[in-house]
Amino acid sequence: MATLVNIGRRRRALPFSRLGGFAALGFATMIVLSNAVLVPMGLPTPGAGLAEARDFYGSAPAALPAVLALGPLTWALSTVFAAAAVAVLWRAEHVHATAWSLVGLAGVLLQNGTFAAVTALRLALADGGAGTGGLWALQDALFLLNGTFLGLALTGFSLAGVRAAVIGRRLGGLGLLAATLHFASATLTPLITGGDGPLGLLGLIGWLLWVIWLAGYGRALVRLRGTVGGGS
Repeated sequence: MATLVNIGRRRRALPFSRLGGFAALGFATMIVLSNAVLVPMGLPTPGAGLAEARDFYGSAPAALPAVLALGPLTWALSTVFAAAAVAVLWRAEHVHATAWSLVGLAGVLLQNGTFAAVTALRLALADGGAGTGGLWALQDALFLLNGTFLGLALTGFSLAGVRAAVIGRRLGGLGLLAATLHFASATLTPLITGGDGPLGLLGLIGWLLWVIWLAGYGRALVRLRGTVGGGS
């Protein structure tokens, strides 16, 4: 009887690759929903002036803390996705003597840490720190520099995923395009924070492509069957 129970448990267990795929889909959904709430509230965009930040955080919407409180769940989902991707891709990486999936994992973990700092600063601003220009400037700079880590995640998992045939070349190319936009936005941080100009669109377009890429990668992991090989 115990053997039959164990067999049943193994059959019901969700493969880690599928768990990671669902985590990616959940992560993408969470960040879209969060922005769908924050943007209509009037959340200042990168490069916005201190006066705009004071207007928003000085009388922050009541729903702001609730939206920011979703951060820990969002970061947990992204970590599970990244770990599952590495688990799936590592065999092919070993065959080719590469470690792009680890670059992707590092990017996800670093962006989690950076965005935790951004979220903490937003909470501080909403809790009476709107009059401190330094807090706003730091939040703005960290938000933009986070593009570096998003770029690493996109590059690492795109290159590893295409080589291991986990994702198609089209999705991989989309990931590399998004990575380029994020790297460019992060590099131009001093110019973007200096004024609300068109350069801020680089990060916005990169973010939209990042969400599409996440959903596509999550779907690929959910649908994955069998063992990923090391063929070229």
